[in-house]
Amino acid sequence: MSVALTQKIPLDEFLRLPYLDDSPAWEYANGVAIQKPMPKLRHSILQKRLLIALDNSSDNYTALPELRCTFAGRSIVPDISVIAWNRIQVNDTGEPEDNFVEAPDWTIEILSPDQKVTRVIDNILHCLHHGCCLGWLVDPHDYSILTFAPQQEPNIYRGEVQVLILPEINLQITAAQIFNWLKLNQS
Repeated sequence: MSVALTQKIPLDEFLRLPYLDDSPAWEYANGVAIQKPMPKLRHSILQKRLLIALDNSSDNYTALPELRCTFAGRSIVPDISVIAWNRIQVNDTGEPEDNFVEAPDWTIEILSPDQKVTRVIDNILHCLHHGCCLGWLVDPHDYSILTFAPQQEPNIYRGEVQVLILPEINLQITAAQIFNWLKLNQS
């Protein structure tokens, strides 16, 4: 179950909350701080396998788990943020800056049982309105992937249909292949 603070606060105050980085992550939208639900095992397996598949499919992008992205008045923590390496700001020593203040190139959310689907879609749409190229809503209970892209209608993928991927990422995968990762007796 998600927890929300009832009192509205400004974004800069939210970013100073002492428990902001506690697990599960806290997000901020419309003046309200909301804690995401704690992921369950199926969610974690899908997240891990997607991270590996995406990282192994591109030298130009990296897939990062639970990265706080603060931009355009919100602070969100997608389950997976896919970001082009050349968009990651580095400091004087060549290391990445800790705070990512843009929309990811691709945001992936894996729906948890206690999560409000409209809140998750709202975050995906916020990303798309601010430069994100692709959003996925992975529903492990429905075995479906709902995709969002700028200037396009959402699409739902099930079974053996190839899921929409960023064109620069060399990965062809179906919803069935993704959800087969949940069958532990298979590779």
